[in-house]
Amino acid sequence: MTTDTPARLLTLLSLLQTPREWPGGELADRLGVSRRTVRRDIDRLRELGYPVQASKGADGGYRLVAGKAMPPLVLDDEEAVAIAVGLRAGAGHAVEGLDEASVRALAKLEQVLPGRLRHRVATLQAATTPLTSGDGPSIAPETLTVMASTVAGHERLRFAYRAADGTESRRLTEPHRLVSTGRRWYLVAYDIDRDDWRTFRVDRVSEPFATGARFAPRELPTGSAAEYLRRSMQRRQESYDFEVTFAAPAEFVAARLPNWLGTPEPLADHRCRLRGTSADAVQRVAFRLAMLECDFVVHQPEELMAAVRELGARLSRAAAGGA
Repeated sequence: MTTDTPARLLTLLSLLQTPREWPGGELADRLGVSRRTVRRDIDRLRELGYPVQASKGADGGYRLVAGKAMPPLVLDDEEAVAIAVGLRAGAGHAVEGLDEASVRALAKLEQVLPGRLRHRVATLQAATTPLTSGDGPSIAPETLTVMASTVAGHERLRFAYRAADGTESRRLTEPHRLVSTGRRWYLVAYDIDRDDWRTFRVDRVSEPFATGARFAPRELPTGSAAEYLRRSMQRRQESYDFEVTFAAPAEFVAARLPNWLGTPEPLADHRCRLRGTSADAVQRVAFRLAMLECDFVVHQPEELMAAVRELGARLSRAAAGGA
């Protein structure tokens, strides 16, 4: 029997947060109390703002329904570990759709996890190897959680940064927003020393440190962080037009190529053609084309043709044992 009323209420709330209706008698048996006590505990939860709905009948039943605001969740050890491991895995591999809100949730969850559960999360994470495409760099979840907390708290962030050319620097920033492109994470922030807005690839960030110094948020030059990142990337990269013909139907190619490369158009003789514009490195596009299980011909540009030839030569040398 659970005589501690707060502990009993937490146990009751944990049961009600499962998606089912609980008969009053079953709840009483689970908690080791009378049905009358269960009814009083249900009334207490309602007073605390939890929308508990009761159904009529011989035994009656209770379930938690959607309210105007979400009350605090109560998770048992297994549920907390499962959520933390899932969020850490997604954050560490930049899974598309895992946005900043998810990273903030991970930061909050890991902050309140007991030491024994943090150890379990770390152990499971270390023992798990995800099957990914290798398309994007891996990021330490701790880096994202530190950044997310400074974004939410309007707190200055200091970190070490490695530029594309390998140059190392120390940055002091006012972080504005984290943006995920599906393959990579970026931080949009105001760089204090350079007195201007900047975007930073998170996989090139190390030693992130929340300084504790608060700041008043500045207004971005563009309407949103995503739009600012898009324009920033366009300024840094030269785009090029490409054209490729495949010896396979359009639906076959479309199912095996990422959307960012474009949509193939059908041709005669079960072939198709892909025309588009890309700002990605030609080596990356060449690799994507080579992964298709069909023959293809690159018509333009010359840089992409050269990248395909180099990739083919490298694979041939590998197959020949380096001869």
